[in-house]
Amino acid sequence: MRKVKGLLALSTAFLLLNSFSVSKPAKTPVNVSDKAEKVSTLITDANADGTVSFKELKAIVTEMKGSKLSGAEKIALKLNKKKIAKNLTSAKFGSEGKSQLTATLLCFFLGALGIHRFYLGYTWQGIVQLLTLGGLGIWALIDFIRILTGSLQPKNGEYAKTL
Repeated sequence: MRKVKGLLALSTAFLLLNSFSVSKPAKTPVNVSDKAEKVSTLITDANADGTVSFKELKAIVTEMKGSKLSGAEKIALKLNKKKIAKNLTSAKFGSEGKSQLTATLLCFFLGALGIHRFYLGYTWQGIVQLLTLGGLGIWALIDFIRILTGSLQPKNGEYAKTL
């Protein structure tokens, strides 16, 4: 299922980028530095609160393209909104991501409390582990092995630093 979602996201992103490169050039000459400055301003304004709405994202992409978005482009943008917004906000705030070593150590020492799940972004699973003492240690042991092998990733992406 994860691969299917990844392929869908990749194909829609490809269609979106491909449509930008095939689009007709603007009738009036556009100064690239002015366009880049305007896009940069839009990104900064959108990131002011740490989140990017669909309207703000649509305005940024429309400015980058130089004309209105087609229906297919709007659908592709809507499907990939979370990934694009995450990249925009992490670029602004310099998010480093999660460390696999930190997750491993948290799971080893505090696995029964589910602290590693909170660290990785799985809040509800962390609460359940906290209440069940890590599934009486079994769930914590499985998580420890999964973190070591790399199959338990952070909720919003991959580890920034691996073992």
